[in-house]
Amino acid sequence: MPTEPIAARGKRHPVLDSIRHSPIATVVSDPNQPDNPLIAVNRAFLDLTGYDAVDIIGRNCRFLRGADTDTAQTEKLRRAISEQKPTLAELVNYRKDGTKFRNAVMLAPLFDADGRIEFFIGSQVEIPRADDSIAAIRQQQAVDLVGTLSPRQREILQLMAQGYRTKQIAYMLTLSEKTVQMHRMLLFRKLSTSNAADAVRIAVEAGL
Repeated sequence: MPTEPIAARGKRHPVLDSIRHSPIATVVSDPNQPDNPLIAVNRAFLDLTGYDAVDIIGRNCRFLRGADTDTAQTEKLRRAISEQKPTLAELVNYRKDGTKFRNAVMLAPLFDADGRIEFFIGSQVEIPRADDSIAAIRQQQAVDLVGTLSPRQREILQLMAQGYRTKQIAYMLTLSEKTVQMHRMLLFRKLSTSNAADAVRIAVEAGL
């Protein structure tokens, strides 16, 4: 459920519309506003953190941090934002009720049609305390899924994870937009997802 601020600003990006369909907790922030505030969240994020949308829209995502949050991992995220690159980090975060949880965070940039940074998308997967291997398992699963893609589909997914739109990808790969869209649909099917937000996370988990 992308929230009203996106529609009010008249901007659209394929990933923005797709987060409502993702079962993975996902947020979108606007780095062109002071302090890079959240402008959209989905239901899975609210369920994971215990917050209501009105509590968090307009705030930087650091409200999830607390005493046990690893500063090295938050610095990794800060550096990715500064360099406008996708990354993965594992943090201890805190729900609204104060309980903490281990959070595998994916962050990726989204660019506008002119190649300027427009948004960041972030997704979160809780890692159960008793399962230290879940992050490694997810990464291996992502690698296996990406391995089913054709070389062209892999190229397109990699550029999607770097934040580029269909038109930009078509130009970079000297393809028609229709051809890129066809490959996108096929790679979604192979990745067992129907939306760009989850495809981007799989790409980043796989190390693309």
